[in-house]
Amino acid sequence: MSSTQILNQLRYKQWADQRTLAAIALIDAQAFPAELAFARQQLNHMVRVEEVFRARLTGMPEPHASTNSEIVPALEELGKRLSDANDWLQPYAAALSPEKLGEIIHFRFLDGKTGSMTREEILFHLVNHGSYHRGAIGRALDMAGGLRPADTYTVFVHAMEPERRGRN
Repeated sequence: MSSTQILNQLRYKQWADQRTLAAIALIDAQAFPAELAFARQQLNHMVRVEEVFRARLTGMPEPHASTNSEIVPALEELGKRLSDANDWLQPYAAALSPEKLGEIIHFRFLDGKTGSMTREEILFHLVNHGSYHRGAIGRALDMAGGLRPADTYTVFVHAMEPERRGRN
């Protein structure tokens, strides 16, 4: 994968995360409390995983001992933390040389098992992990009145480059 491709994927992730956050903010908390709680729990998990992998990428101590917490922060805090993670990821990835992208990071998963991934694999994992959990959130959005935004990569590409439409 080229550094340009991973940067495009990180841009996509940021775009899709923002669309999902905006949709969650529209959930009627009185009518759909379970759906809102589920969406917040999924965001909490996403944020914590991103914060753990950021620590691994930078060689800092891991900030969490688990991928979720008993007390789930407010949507505003989760949105800020997710936005902060996205704002950090793109410049971080852009500054990596091809050699650094391929560098293997050794770590211990939160379940105690050891693992290793290249920096590029970690970045891709964060893109893919977010997609998985946005999909789960999408189901809650559907149940809360059909608020799910179109957030696929194809929608992103054509939103960013509308000139790609209509070429046949």
